[in-house]
Amino acid sequence: MLNKYERLKQQIAFIVEIDKMKSIYRQNYITQGSRNETDAEHSWHLAVMAMLLAEHTDMVVDPVRALKMVLVHDLVEIDAGDTYCYDQQGLLDKEEREEKAAERLFGMLPPDQADEFTTLWQEFEARVTPEARFADAIDRLQPLLLQYHTDGRSWHEHGISSSKVVERNKRTKEISADLATLVDEIIEDSIRQGFLPR
Repeated sequence: MLNKYERLKQQIAFIVEIDKMKSIYRQNYITQGSRNETDAEHSWHLAVMAMLLAEHTDMVVDPVRALKMVLVHDLVEIDAGDTYCYDQQGLLDKEEREEKAAERLFGMLPPDQADEFTTLWQEFEARVTPEARFADAIDRLQPLLLQYHTDGRSWHEHGISSSKVVERNKRTKEISADLATLVDEIIEDSIRQGFLPR
């Protein structure tokens, strides 16, 4: 059993390690369009969204649990890297890479916290609980918002069609009629404005 100071040292080592999230760039651009967003920025954005948007779900959701999930879910990308959601080749071994990363990273923590982080990450990945389904929905909505407010810049760069974006966001209907309506409106307006090819 760890003494209190050994526990603190493990927690600090983990905190320092996850600073690497600030250097992992995603395909989406920040709304100013000046650069790609980082994983850390994405996770922070989702955390705020979890606090604000839980009231729009069609089922009871614990926003604090969802908030924890969105803060933990991309930590594995420190080792596994960010896999673009439309990268079919990268998606082939994504699960294996991320499981290995979760084992190493969460293993840095004291056992009880390692279990908690692993459980949160696995719950998010399974997308079965209301909190995980909500977290998944906003994890898809956030990049959609960035794409919309950068005139579909990354969509253009990667040749993404509206059918792929519709498919990517279809699960939103399972958790919230309001958010699903918003997603549909954003996609349709993106097509109208030429951000997204039909």
